[in-house]
Amino acid sequence: MRIRHQITRSAELESLSVFREFIEKGCKQHERINEQICYDLKLAADEACTNIITHGYAGMNPGSIILNFEIEPNTVVVTITDFGHPFEPSEARAPDVEAGLEDRPMGGFGLFFIYQTMDEINYETTADGNRLTFIKKLSD
Repeated sequence: MRIRHQITRSAELESLSVFREFIEKGCKQHERINEQICYDLKLAADEACTNIITHGYAGMNPGSIILNFEIEPNTVVVTITDFGHPFEPSEARAPDVEAGLEDRPMGGFGLFFIYQTMDEINYETTADGNRLTFIKKLSD
């Protein structure tokens, strides 16, 4: 059985808590989504939406962010769509995780966290916007 939910909010920092609550509520609808998986999904969505708000809509009026949350039999699929500047995640420089805190620049860990917590990540830019999809497999 497939369960799908969608929410659209303004690309503003105040929307981040709404997106996290939306994912939390969706997670509670499936017994195979444990606390760690739910935390990982919220973290990945929070980091992606923060990047969209901060960088995707930089120099533009805040547009919208559409978040789709789908529960499939063995996976959870989150798709985030925005209409800001396109960005190719695979081209982002990886942070130096070995550097001491005082030697690290602020930020730069959002994509790292997404890649560390999700099982699959896809990104595409089309005439219909920028679409980031991440997939988390559900354990048996």
